[in-house]
Parts: sequence; structure tokens; C-alpha cells
Amino acid sequence: MNTNKRATIKKVAKAAGVSTQTVSRVINDRPDVSPETRQRIQQVIVEMDYQPSALARSLIQQRSYTLGVVTAGLKFNGPSRTLNGIANKAEELGYALLLEEILQFDTDAIKPLLQNLLARHVDGIVWAVPEVGDNRRWVGEILIDVSVPVVFLTMQPRPGVSTVAVDNYAGGSLATRHLLEQGCRRVGHISGPLDWWEARQRKQAWQDTLQKAGLPTPDNACTEGNWSSASAEAAFTKLLESYPGMEAVFVGNDQMALTVLQIAHRRGLRVPRDLAVVGFDNMAESAYFWPALTTVNHNLYELGCRAVQETVKQIEVVHHNARSGYNEKLEPQNISLSPELIVRESSIIRQPAGGLAD
Repeated sequence: MNTNKRATIKKVAKAAGVSTQTVSRVINDRPDVSPETRQRIQQVIVEMDYQPSALARSLIQQRSYTLGVVTAGLKFNGPSRTLNGIANKAEELGYALLLEEILQFDTDAIKPLLQNLLARHVDGIVWAVPEVGDNRRWVGEILIDVSVPVVFLTMQPRPGVSTVAVDNYAGGSLATRHLLEQGCRRVGHISGPLDWWEARQRKQAWQDTLQKAGLPTPDNACTEGNWSSASAEAAFTKLLESYPGMEAVFVGNDQMALTVLQIAHRRGLRVPRDLAVVGFDNMAESAYFWPALTTVNHNLYELGCRAVQETVKQIEVVHHNARSGYNEKLEPQNISLSPELIVRESSIIRQPAGGLAD
């Protein structure tokens, strides 16, 4: 490559007839440039194929344009879909990612991890680790020392902490209400691992919706899996034995629902005539299960996107304060995304009866 032909900010300034400082203002989207001058400089930048240095931009603006991302459980469908949204939205907004993966959900090694991200001058942190067990016990202690915005995903909202999460309770209610509207009264549930906050929310919604309809939720109407298709075999087999006469089952995720459909077929149960089935996730393959799976769509890709948007929004406030000398207060946000029910063949017994009170 002939570096003599490479466009520089000095060459752009000379071609546009302005100072390098004015070009820098346009590159950094500063407001103190006239529209005519801005348009002329932008045209020269395009014509010369000038690529501003990311390092130079970082030094000028005193920010790295890097987000730290802490994740875990990438073997599961949900966390991997969320990470995809994080990566694409960060790229769209001009941010690089520094990824840290926690191998155990209940790890105590949080301080070294945060210190490592801060030492690399990340502008903000997206904490994309599901809330499992007591793995949030350190939030109140350690966040006090974090000098950049932190946004948590899939975590129970709590004061003073920014969170972005899907409303799992609403999703569980949608699934259970749909089965009731199909005329089912003995509705079982296969939950995810109950040390996960999402699994507890979905189960609680199942219980509350049935009880609101005047229907019992005995202990033998619910079993527990671990999100995997393999775990659902034992969970569903146990449920069939412990809850005879079950007319429908709300399954905590689509991967476990796939196993339910398979075992039901092996046992001669016709879905949905003998057993209506609803899952949760709307994974891409669920439309191609046999029969096609009714499921709750919670857009985990969008969850990742919204987390990045909120983090960048907070970063902008911090840097606006630094540039202007203002002290705009950064209020923590608890953002909840609404799920939707995707109705397919696995649960359609009759047209919705309606009449169930909200």
C-alpha cells in the first residue's frame, strides 16, 4: 500500500479550504460549523475516502467507544440470541465490544472482572448474565465503585440499578390464559430451573392465572427441567404419572416443549386433541415442530439491542456533563419488554372462548 496516497485530515482540510480543527468538528458532529461548510467537508471526505482514526477520535473525545459485555450460559438459546442483539446494535452505534464470559452463574469473582474491564477503559458495561440463585448479592456493594454506566439484563428490578428485561410473568399469563380459553381446566407446567428468576416468574404466572380462574394448582401439576430438551424427558414423564387427566401443559421453554411433543407422540397422545402444548421463547425452529408449536415470543435479540441503547444513552449523559460542566442526574431505568403469544397448531382446540377477566 502506498501510504503517500492515503487521505489524512490535513489533506481533507486543504481540499475543503478549512482548518484541520474545523474538519475535526465535523467528524465529531460538533454543532459549531455552518451547514454549508459541513456539507462541503462531508463531500470531500467521501470523495477522498477518508477514514478517521478510531484511536484519534478516542483521544480527542476522551472515550474508547468500547462496551464491556459480561455474559454466561452461551450454551443456552436465550443468552446467545441476546448476545447477537448486543453485538449488532453496538456495531450500528459505532462501539466495539470487550467480552467477558463467566463460567459459573454463582461466581464471586466479580471485582477482578470489573477491574479488568475498567482498566481497558470501557465506556459502559452491559451485564448480560441471567439472575440465578443469589448471584446478585454483590450489586449494592460493588456498583458503588464502578465509574461507568452499567445496565443489567434479565434481572429482577431493584432500586438504584438500571435493568432491561422481558416481562416473563406477562408471558406466562398469556400462555396459561390461552390454554384456559381453549377449554382446558387441568393445565400442568414444566418449569425451567427454579433458581433462575425467569423460571420462577413464568411458574408464578401459571399459578396465579389458574387460581384467578378458580382452578387448583396442586404440587403434582408441576415438574422442573433445566431448559434442555434432555431434561424434559424425565420431567414430562413424571408429570404424566403424577397428574392424570392433564388436558394441557405450559412448558417453560421451546427446547423442553420439543421433547414433550415427541413423548406425547410415542405414548399415542394426540396434540392438541388429547394434550394442548404451549412453549416459551419462539425459537426459530418452533414453527417447524410437529405440530407447529404455540409459544410465547420474547424478542431476546431486541433485548440485547435495547440494553446497548440504554447503556450508550447513559454514556452520552456522562460525557455531556464532562464537556459542558453540567451535572445532569443519571436516573436508573427499569425497562420491561412485552412478550406476545404466537398461536400455532399445538394448542388450537377451539376458537378463543373469551370471558376470562383481566
